[in-house]
Amino acid sequence: MSNSVRVALIQARPVYYDLDACIAKAIALVTEAAGQGARLAAFGETFFPGYPAWLDYAIDYARWDHPPTKQLYARLVSNSLAVASPQMRRLQDCAAKHGIVLALGFNERVFSGRGNRSLYNSIVIIDADGAIVNHHRKLRPTYTEQLVWAQGDGAGLSAVDTAAGRVGALVCWEHWMPHARQALHISGETIHVALWPAVKASHQIASRHYAFEGRTFVLAAGNIMPAADFPPELNPPPDLRDQPDALLLNGGSAIIAPDGEYLVPPVYDEETVLCADLDLNLIAQEQMTLDVTGGYARDDVFKFEVNRQRYS
Repeated sequence: MSNSVRVALIQARPVYYDLDACIAKAIALVTEAAGQGARLAAFGETFFPGYPAWLDYAIDYARWDHPPTKQLYARLVSNSLAVASPQMRRLQDCAAKHGIVLALGFNERVFSGRGNRSLYNSIVIIDADGAIVNHHRKLRPTYTEQLVWAQGDGAGLSAVDTAAGRVGALVCWEHWMPHARQALHISGETIHVALWPAVKASHQIASRHYAFEGRTFVLAAGNIMPAADFPPELNPPPDLRDQPDALLLNGGSAIIAPDGEYLVPPVYDEETVLCADLDLNLIAQEQMTLDVTGGYARDDVFKFEVNRQRYS
């Protein structure tokens, strides 16, 4: 019996820290993916409006009260995406227009009565009718990322039903958090979106391990970022100034089957839309030998609980 769904990984260069231009580019890319028959399309970590790769070059950017870094953060805040906003509505309308599910990584700003000005590393899943069906914030910013993002919560730590199947997502080093992985596994994923800044070797290992452990398809999504996009507020290292085309983030997006093998091997160094047809029957075939939510779960030995309260 056929039980197939076509998916697309959008590996692209954001319009760095320019939200409106970034959304316009994303809509064009989603239109392209939909034209290839995709029923789900995913972008890399904080594609909207760009991953802060400058953190990896923090020579003095992390110094206390450093004016250029503060100016850059303010620009990022003003170009970050709120969940309930006209900008997000444009992306929802795009999903509805093309009847496609979207998994979007974004820098999230919050409008709240308590004056919250923090940013979050977030994901939304938009269903094919344009409705937001899940909203997850990265649980723990990694290392220097704590300069930019606040800690998330467990409110979105679940897969959700969509027109493309039951879809879940985690961000970057959450794939090395066993409890985060198990929370997604027990929620019954068929398709998992793994968001990375770029999917380097260790990230490939984590993505393939996730597919094997969870018996799910994994879409490992990375971004493209040349040195030319290094923020002008900061003083880039000489090697970046001299090589504007050198890639700080080089993609590496890949599509992985429930046995941990590649359906689409990693693609580096280029903007592209990667498509694959997923045979969802493979999930049950692989669960015959390993099912961490069934025969391997041992609920009589282990107890598992998730606090799904939204921090607000």
